[in-house]
Amino acid sequence: MKNGSFRNFKNGFETVDGGESGTPKTKKPGGTIAVLVVAAILILLLGMNSAYEIKEQEQAVLITLGRAQAVTEPGLHFKIPFIQQVRKVNTTIQGFSIGYSTDNNEINEDESLMITSDFNFIDVDFYVEYRYSDPVKALFASGNPLDILKNVSQSCIRTVIGSYPVDDVLTTGKNEIQASIREMILKRLAEHDIGIQLVNITIQDSEPPTQQVMEAFKAVETAKQGKETALNNANKYRNEQLPSAQARADGIIKDAEAQKTERVNEATAQVARFNSMYAEYIKNPVITKQRMFYEAMEEVLPGLKVIIESPGGNTQTIYPLESFTGNEQDRETENNDAASDPTAGGSLPVQE
Repeated sequence: MKNGSFRNFKNGFETVDGGESGTPKTKKPGGTIAVLVVAAILILLLGMNSAYEIKEQEQAVLITLGRAQAVTEPGLHFKIPFIQQVRKVNTTIQGFSIGYSTDNNEINEDESLMITSDFNFIDVDFYVEYRYSDPVKALFASGNPLDILKNVSQSCIRTVIGSYPVDDVLTTGKNEIQASIREMILKRLAEHDIGIQLVNITIQDSEPPTQQVMEAFKAVETAKQGKETALNNANKYRNEQLPSAQARADGIIKDAEAQKTERVNEATAQVARFNSMYAEYIKNPVITKQRMFYEAMEEVLPGLKVIIESPGGNTQTIYPLESFTGNEQDRETENNDAASDPTAGGSLPVQE
């Protein structure tokens, strides 16, 4: 070799330039191990960074060089390290409060204090439930979709509360108010299209802002409940009394109809009797008059006996006739006594 230069790797020594012996260098085995360890760590990190898991209640957004793509299937997925990124979105139903704090239930008057259509102040608390319906829009359509939902909800709440009187907000109009607010929020969210969906909004509490007003409203509510109770009791009493009254009325009507029928039949019979009597009267007026006279006297003076005598003084007929079941001899004796003394026994002699 030129200038005696040579390399001798035998026994781990290296000699360079002019054949002079250099200082012996020992190659450390620890360096190779460290390189292997670093390489293994890098491979492990790359392997861990290339896999991600999506749970049942999650969706992910895979970002490849600025392009977003939704990944909705749960399970284990892979991505290209340092090129693709993954951002996860919770798709379960979540919620937040308006007008109070869910941590300590303290009232936030800036959110809860509102004015009604009849110019009364009132504190109303709401709870809003929502979920992310489109993870890509939820991450990239706006900076903070939750703040947008909260601002839209507060705006719609104040708009709807301002169109109702205070009595409706406190008592009977809560369901209608909730439905109106929900419909308005859904319409606003459809216009914004930020990938968040309203599930429900409910009124948690509504009360006047001061203690005195609160007591007054409670008194009004108590009076209304008393009114409802009185009305229910009155309706109950009416329902109990109407059937019996109707039954009594039906009985009275039936009795009246029966009496009407009886009177009509009686009048019809009297008319028929009168017509028959009138027909007999036309045939022989004198006899009919006498018979009617005797019948009338019998009704007026039932104990009076009428004896009809002939001009010769002999008894011919006794009117009314005695019962055929009596003793004939006694009847003849009585007739003779009556003939001898016309005034005895209260009889009235009638000349034929």
